[in-house]
Amino acid sequence: MNATGGKHSAGSLSVMVAQMKVSWVIEENLERISQIVARGRADDLILLPEGALSGYGTDLSPLQDHSRITDVELAARYVADLAQRQKVHLFCGSLAWDRGAWRNAVFYCGPDAQRWVYHKVNLAMNERDHLRPGNRLAPVSLSTQTGTVTVGVQICREIRFPEQWRHLVDAGADLLLFPTHAANPTEPAGVWRSHLISRAAENQRFVLACNAAEPLQHCPSMIINPRGEVLAETASADPELLRATIDLNQTSNWYLDQRQDLTST
Repeated sequence: MNATGGKHSAGSLSVMVAQMKVSWVIEENLERISQIVARGRADDLILLPEGALSGYGTDLSPLQDHSRITDVELAARYVADLAQRQKVHLFCGSLAWDRGAWRNAVFYCGPDAQRWVYHKVNLAMNERDHLRPGNRLAPVSLSTQTGTVTVGVQICREIRFPEQWRHLVDAGADLLLFPTHAANPTEPAGVWRSHLISRAAENQRFVLACNAAEPLQHCPSMIINPRGEVLAETASADPELLRATIDLNQTSNWYLDQRQDLTST
């Protein structure tokens, strides 16, 4: 337990937030992902945007091509092999076929061949005619060189639902990841940036946010510490790589342990 009341099981962790162009052409995405992973060092945690592998956009009609099911599955295996060979912890966004339906997913591919997937629970309105939501909010535990790190993932519009983030923290998450494809010109400037800082500060956890490289993006890619301080950020529409070494000893339950039970009042 650290000085401010939080629990931790790992110390420092090297992280990379890789803002990249996302295309509906899977081969193009794989080439970009390969270049990013090649820049990783052993035990790095790398975060890619929503839909980085499969492609993503407001118009989801490309999913009507059923050959994509096999293409995405093969691409996911290739990316898992990349992560294992480079010895990195890779979190990669992708639309994925699961039990007879497309879902909005984030794959985890580890250096020891560990695999895990999160399915977006709270779908965007344009997704609801094409995708099936997930039904489980649970973090994943990773074995790193400095110990175990428990990671929670939320995708895009789930930034609007702080109770989901709190649920992941209560379930043991040390670190919160936020891949997104936020490119909506009707969103007010700065709102999602403010949400991300709040999610970090209110939960006293590091937050890594990774947007796609899009000219209309309304959410920066960021690395934020548990005090809500921005350690790295890009609001550029170009591909960018943010890197930091974070100290997970800074996570805390100081405020969370002071919550009041209001259910009986």
